Amino acid sequence: MEITVNQKTYQVDADCNVKHLFSAVLNQSVQGSAIAINQNIIPKIQWENHLLQSGDKIIIIKATQGG
Repeated sequence: MEITVNQKTYQVDADCNVKHLFSAVLNQSVQGSAIAINQNIIPKIQWENHLLQSGDKIIIIKATQGG
């Protein structure tokens, strides 16, 4: 199925959850990350159980240091 992450399109399996998206698809650490799917923030505690749906529009925000 097709999803959009930060305006880039990806193909993922139908059983892909948010945690799997970070580790296997994006190869990113989840540390310091927040995610919104279709403009709804998904709490980190739900990432392992939240299955992605075809057409989901995902925004990932990473915390950075600076001042």
